[in-house]
Amino acid sequence: MSRYWTLDDIDWGAFRADKVDQRLLATIKAAALVEANAPDYVTYLCNVFRGDEALCGSVRQWGDEEVQHGRALARWASLADPSYDLDEALLRFRTGYRQVPLDSSESTRGSRSGELFARCVVESGTTSFYSAMQDATDEPVLRQIARNIAADEVRHYKLFRSYLDAYEARGMGITRLARLKILGDRIGEVDDDEFAFAYYAANVAPVSDAPYDRETCSLAYETGAYGIYRRAHLEKGVRMMLRAVGFGSGSAFVGIAVRLAWRLMRYRQKKLVKLAAA
Repeated sequence: MSRYWTLDDIDWGAFRADKVDQRLLATIKAAALVEANAPDYVTYLCNVFRGDEALCGSVRQWGDEEVQHGRALARWASLADPSYDLDEALLRFRTGYRQVPLDSSESTRGSRSGELFARCVVESGTTSFYSAMQDATDEPVLRQIARNIAADEVRHYKLFRSYLDAYEARGMGITRLARLKILGDRIGEVDDDEFAFAYYAANVAPVSDAPYDRETCSLAYETGAYGIYRRAHLEKGVRMMLRAVGFGSGSAFVGIAVRLAWRLMRYRQKKLVKLAAA
């Protein structure tokens, strides 16, 4: 594996304040917290895969890279808004959001293979998100960061996919139907408190005494996050997810799924615009 990029590789001096989109900035402040919270997921995954030292070693490296994603996004956010303090916001987020089962030794997905497949789904989604972010901004430093992170997420997808394939080769795989169920469950979890509370911790709590309002914060985050998607970005993520399910790129099911997913995304985007304007 080639040397992993560091914060020193980013051309911070190229930052253009006049190219900052405020809605995207608010979304990035929240995303930085979710990325920087990776150590909780490392703890959980290493508990689930206790005894598989090779996989746990890879998970720890993955966690370090995820934390750096958060640090890179946060440093950019602090250039755009010097009042943004990642450590303070992260403490607030970790105090208020504790849904990762740190003490569990069993996967919430029912099996180790189910857990690995769920990670493939997550990495597919983040690949499409950061690809969309790269194309949505004209700010050169953010474009570089988003490009680097998107490439990392593709690599992380391949990492978890390789372990999933290895478990399957050892007779520990799960059926295509089971994968589709996990896929549906994981997509549904996008609407849980993680991103909404991250938005609150990063954007609302620092400037207001208002209590956490899940609906309001979820709307604000989703408006910023979903609004940057174009069909190519969504299609990339959907195809990655379905490859992990077991569908080839030329499958008719994949084509149907891409079209349906884009229709649903467009419906959601339009609905969010209306709700934000209300």
